[in-house]
Amino acid sequence: MYVQRVFNPITILAFSIRPIVIFTTYSAIIAALYAIYEFHWLKIPWVPLASVGVAVAFYIGFKNNSAYDRTWEARKIWGGIVNSSRSWGSMVSGFITNEFAETKISDSEITAHKKRLIYRHIAWTYRLKRQLRVLKQWEHDANLNRRYRKYIEELFPTGDPETELKQFLADEEVQAILSKKNACTQLIHQQTQDLKELKALGLIDDFRHMELQKLLTDFYTLQGKCERIKNFPLPRQYASLSIYFVYIFILLLPLGLLGAFDAAELPKYMIWGVVPFTTLIGWVFWMMEGVGDYAENPFENLAFDVPMTSLTRTIEIDLREMLGETELPPAITPKDGFVI
Repeated sequence: MYVQRVFNPITILAFSIRPIVIFTTYSAIIAALYAIYEFHWLKIPWVPLASVGVAVAFYIGFKNNSAYDRTWEARKIWGGIVNSSRSWGSMVSGFITNEFAETKISDSEITAHKKRLIYRHIAWTYRLKRQLRVLKQWEHDANLNRRYRKYIEELFPTGDPETELKQFLADEEVQAILSKKNACTQLIHQQTQDLKELKALGLIDDFRHMELQKLLTDFYTLQGKCERIKNFPLPRQYASLSIYFVYIFILLLPLGLLGAFDAAELPKYMIWGVVPFTTLIGWVFWMMEGVGDYAENPFENLAFDVPMTSLTRTIEIDLREMLGETELPPAITPKDGFVI
């Protein structure tokens, strides 16, 4: 997630230099054909082209609103994960006691039960983050995006999945979990099994068991909402057609501008004004389309995604503090204007 107040203009230029060069070259060829070789038949009326431009702008606006809704919903879901995780840590810390047990166990054993439930939940958040970042075929995987992901990995190294999970789970559980089709689902299922054991031991009563199980159901619901966004793309007719419409408009744009810059009251050299104005208008439409294109997939680990790594670290810190731990990892802070 980009967190600076404004974009660095150099970054924007680097991102859009290729279309700028294409638009400039194309419009220069059209202007040269018209001014030098007198291909006057290239000129088209501005009024129908303006109508096309308005239609394209409305279509892009619809797509961008839909894409933003996906990103904002994803952020709300992860806000729910953070809040429910804190509730989980608080309930686990306060609910598991000897109060209802016929055979009392030591404080260290109670602490071990609490730690296992809380650490497994932290592992679930980290694993969910990784599962959501597995690229789908409709997500961005061009060379530019690969270079960016490598750059992000250098700024925020995360290591391999197995090592990450071993911070919170026993080795045998890590191997078992990673062998499953959906590791996150199995981690929550294992939490359910542990709660059943705790109830059998009398370390939680029926009411506390129900409340903790309700939270696990909430985690399943939140996970499912993330998977819905991840596995169901913005319908491709909306995502694809807007790209075609933008390029059709840009293709016609210099032809419509020829008449505006070939007016009788203007000097002849003004016909070359077609070049900068085609580039400028084309760049604006191209960037508008790009905003929606990159906002529609909020879990692909690019500049405008939900900062899941930062949120999982926040959850880890909060829950481990509830266990009384003091040796905690640092919060993830922005680097080079980004936080992931």
